[in-house]
Amino acid sequence: MPITGGSRQPSEEAPSGGAASRSSFLEVGSARLPGDLVVPEGAVGVVAFAHGSGSSRRSPRNVQVARRLNDAGVGTLLFDLLTPEEGEDRSHVFDIDLLAERLVLAERWLRAQPEASASTIGFFGASTGAAAALVAAADLGGEVSAVVSRGGRPDLAGDALPRVVSPTLLIVGGADTQVLLLNREAERRMRCERRLEVVAGATHLFEEPGALEAVADLASGWFARHLAGASDGAGAGGVRPSG
Repeated sequence: MPITGGSRQPSEEAPSGGAASRSSFLEVGSARLPGDLVVPEGAVGVVAFAHGSGSSRRSPRNVQVARRLNDAGVGTLLFDLLTPEEGEDRSHVFDIDLLAERLVLAERWLRAQPEASASTIGFFGASTGAAAALVAAADLGGEVSAVVSRGGRPDLAGDALPRVVSPTLLIVGGADTQVLLLNREAERRMRCERRLEVVAGATHLFEEPGALEAVADLASGWFARHLAGASDGAGAGGVRPSG
């Protein structure tokens, strides 16, 4: 399925500091997916975001995390996983294989962009987007240097979980009890470097004071560590798929 750079549009917000910022379209087959790319000067890598069901690249929570990553010298790509027409079909919203395919193609698109062609790549997924990020990471192997899940549903990644080699951080709210149980089980099934971080008192959307800031700080530290390590030649946490 071809993917091209598509047209470019000026960014709605001026980039901070020496960051390169632009909006573009990821053209995936007949689908045109709008995306916003920000790459700080000297970035240690670029993180592609996978939003949850019913959301978009404009998710205020993902935008806040992305800004924190940019401040830490990590580039970000926020893009819509589905076209508006596809989003109206609820079966697409929960089609993890389709969402993962879009994320794989976004990774390829990033490697074709001059601002990001030499960068290490990470994935950040929220809710169902976390499952898509893990499936895509499993398919890409060592090409993805780190994954972070926020309030994710890693259980929806199914048999892909043991195949993930990318160091993975699972962030869950302490009051999000059912999702916390699902993340604990997913952590047990995974074989890569992984860590489960519980934000005390936080619910699923991390709306409590300071909760989303804690998510952003955890994600920033994880990506800064693993993307920088991969750019030094360690690969995905030093792990390569066997065979």
